Amino acid sequence: MKINRSITEQIRKDVKWKQKWDDADQGLIACWERGREKSVEDHELALHARDGQLVVLPWKGGVEKELKNKKKFGTLYYLAMWQGLRGEDLNIDLGYEYILTCSKNNMTVVFTNDEDKYAEP
Repeated sequence: MKINRSITEQIRKDVKWKQKWDDADQGLIACWERGREKSVEDHELALHARDGQLVVLPWKGGVEKELKNKKKFGTLYYLAMWQGLRGEDLNIDLGYEYILTCSKNNMTVVFTNDEDKYAEP
């Protein structure tokens, strides 16, 4: 299932928790909207994200420092928030894995909907 939302759409107001997290988008729209809000609150963080850095956000997927293993897994929630932070349209397919490389430290992150891949050991 593809989840798309245009950056020109207004951020939803007064949305109930159940609608945010239990609808077909599985909370990705809420994460993307929060990323858009965060870009207004923290311009420097948004600039780093626009520059291709996988900045640290509340969801797994950000890269704080270079690790020995140059690959890690992240959530689609992170990817949605990152797209919003960058001022992009929300564009995520729940059945697809996205591979991005952090421009700051060359770490590769695979963003997936498969919780087993990004869960703590």
